[in-house]
Amino acid sequence: MKYLKLIRYKNLLMLAFMQVLFRYVFLAQQDVPLALADWQYGLLVLSTVLIAAAGYVVNNIFDIPSDTINKPNDVVVGRGISETRAYNIYIGLNITGVALGFYLSNVIMRPMFASLFIFIASLLYFYATNLKQIMIIGNVVVALLLAVSVLIIGVFDLFPATTSENQAQMASLFSILLDYALFAFIINFIREIVKDIEDVDGDYNQGMNTLPIAIGKSRAAKIALATAIMAFILLLLYTTKYFFENNLLIVTFYSFAFVLAPLLYFIVKIFGAKTQKDFHHLSTILKLILFFGILSILIIFLNHKYNA
Repeated sequence: MKYLKLIRYKNLLMLAFMQVLFRYVFLAQQDVPLALADWQYGLLVLSTVLIAAAGYVVNNIFDIPSDTINKPNDVVVGRGISETRAYNIYIGLNITGVALGFYLSNVIMRPMFASLFIFIASLLYFYATNLKQIMIIGNVVVALLLAVSVLIIGVFDLFPATTSENQAQMASLFSILLDYALFAFIINFIREIVKDIEDVDGDYNQGMNTLPIAIGKSRAAKIALATAIMAFILLLLYTTKYFFENNLLIVTFYSFAFVLAPLLYFIVKIFGAKTQKDFHHLSTILKLILFFGILSILIIFLNHKYNA
């Protein structure tokens, strides 16, 4: 169990689920060729998960001082697992993940795409060692990496199979992936700010300069609130334009019930949030919004299938 906590397996399962969902519920149902065979796509998911796991490991190593204050029960490195072993696990996960990425890049005859995996692995390391301590930059990096995990599906499965004949259709499918990537970026960006507010005491003792440390918890919460209001308006407009106006009533109801309503709840609750427990609750709400937002691709598929 300590090794599963080290790699934060629940987050990895959600990441893998998201990538499988987009491939088999969305892309595989379209009348377009895909570049990767099923087992090769499985390697793409595995590569992404391994590199993300490595990121969690190195983050746990460098977060020991702050986690000892913020989440003492979640500290694994230095207790159940030695720091040396944690580093060995980190190196092994990264090497395997990048190697799989290198193999897949050659499979689709785009060897330069292997640099994407190296870039992600490097960025995760620099995030844990330096970028996390810089106001806003660390939040943007984490949110961006989640968005990339959506876009990488199109990069490896759609782009290599694009021809002059199917270019318009492929571009349309990629734009849908881009919409979901933007959604994931915004929600995760808000969540990272909320998590920084939650962890402000430990981060302060570690000498970090996160947003709530730089401008105060109250002002940081207002920035999270403003971003959430902006996200709510954008999602409301998107739902109206693409779901309601196209008579996708089930999808519209789902969006209101499982994405917009929880986001509105977050907006209301953050007004009175004061304690670490309050912000932890709000972080969980955002995680659920992210999950149900991604799951909407399944609802869209079911709506089309049974109402065609």
